[in-house]
Amino acid sequence: MAIDFPNSPSSGDIHTVSGKQWSWDGEKWLAYGVSLAPDILKVDTGNSRVGINQTSPTVALDVTGSARITGDLTVTGTTVTVDSASVLIKDRVQFEGATANDYETILLATDPTADRTITLPDATGTVTLDGAPLASPTFTGVPAAPTASANTSSTQVATTAFVMTEVGDYAPLASPTLTGVPAAATAAANTSTTQLATTAFVMTEVGDYMPLAGGTLSGAVDAGDQIISKAVFKDVGETLDTNSTSGSAATIDLEDGNFHKITLTANCTLTFSNPPASGTAGSFTLFLVQDGTGSRTVTWPGTVDWSAATAPTLTTTAAGVDVLTFITLDGGTVWNGFVAGQAMG
Repeated sequence: MAIDFPNSPSSGDIHTVSGKQWSWDGEKWLAYGVSLAPDILKVDTGNSRVGINQTSPTVALDVTGSARITGDLTVTGTTVTVDSASVLIKDRVQFEGATANDYETILLATDPTADRTITLPDATGTVTLDGAPLASPTFTGVPAAPTASANTSSTQVATTAFVMTEVGDYAPLASPTLTGVPAAATAAANTSTTQLATTAFVMTEVGDYMPLAGGTLSGAVDAGDQIISKAVFKDVGETLDTNSTSGSAATIDLEDGNFHKITLTANCTLTFSNPPASGTAGSFTLFLVQDGTGSRTVTWPGTVDWSAATAPTLTTTAAGVDVLTFITLDGGTVWNGFVAGQAMG
């Protein structure tokens, strides 16, 4: 049967006649058996390429779509490129290694019971089998590491041997016995904590105290209402609290002193405050001075008990002075009042 081939074919052109497929190799038509449409099977003999579902093959075998291979697939090239997000492998990948022998490394996946993801970090290194993660590992058993040299101070892991070596250079926390000239930070003056005291701290504090034998006090001394026994006083003065303008009310506060001088500038009501606690005797002396006008009167607290239950009549002349003494034994519940002198101005 005569076959009518196309005129002026191009290399790789396919011509089908009665179920037979012919391909132009640039010089002649070659028979290829059963006819397939060129968009299904394309034979490019000029470039030694075959396309499946690919009319313009760019490599020796160019397949568009899915392909199934029954049997072994051997790739002798150096690179296999898969332009896909996923490569589906049943359960293992086998690595022959550089030497073709009877030994291989197999990457085997246990049959998963759910979707699993293993993420490779963006880093260069060696995968450690059965190892702890680099970030926050939790070790079990008796993990070991190289022991750093003495006095190493870095981020290197410390072994028990390193720790025991370093501990030998330090005193225990409980009842340490120090040697040499140990030093510490000097606390601020008047610090009162469990911080260690240096000699500098002690000398600063000693300067604030008087020696047991001799010494001269400076500034005010507060005995805190404590008993001072077997004391011998010499050249002793007492504090005088002065109120030069009484007004219509004035308070005599025993914490201000035990001698009080008040100049009466008006008829005045007096109040006594802060006596010693009951069981301790307290007393004070009061100097009452009339101002330039005179005839000022005083209203005494109701707790004052005068002789014969009668308050004294005060001097009324201008600048006149009356001196009175008050004693309490019960914390100010009762004040015994006495006249020490009158018209003394």
